[in-house]
Amino acid sequence: MIRHPLAQAGLALTAAIVFVAAAHAQNRAQAPADVSQNMAWHSAQAAALASRQASDGWQWMEGGLLWRRVAGDGSGKHPTVRDVVTVHYEGTFVDGQEFDSSYRSGRPATFPLNALVPAWQMAIPHMGVGDTIELAVPATLAYGTTGRGPIPGGATLLFKIELLGIAE
Repeated sequence: MIRHPLAQAGLALTAAIVFVAAAHAQNRAQAPADVSQNMAWHSAQAAALASRQASDGWQWMEGGLLWRRVAGDGSGKHPTVRDVVTVHYEGTFVDGQEFDSSYRSGRPATFPLNALVPAWQMAIPHMGVGDTIELAVPATLAYGTTGRGPIPGGATLLFKIELLGIAE
């Protein structure tokens, strides 16, 4: 069968449009939903912070960061912000949906502490090696109003962090 060159070009153009549309749809599926105007969502972010009480062991830090020790006694070696730390961690949104976890991968993560979000830089130096803490992080101490990756702007983030070691 002989096809006219314009017909072949039309088929190629149609295929390209379908490919681009599919790629765009996949990227939209991976991007966080736009919650910037969703007042119920914003209220849930604030409520997650407000619901944590000192009577449950939560301690307040500058900027509204909340933390509590859930394992250990703080007697192990403490890192400074200039250190490289090895941790196991899990990060979730206030609805419980996990967005990142070293536990899931089965491998601890090693980071220069000064390269992490401000909340981690503030809280991890209060940990001793072997301690586990929980953090409730306002957006201003995490990814701010713009977000990053799967994390929408304005998100309050919840973390469980286990300090396994400090690089020498």
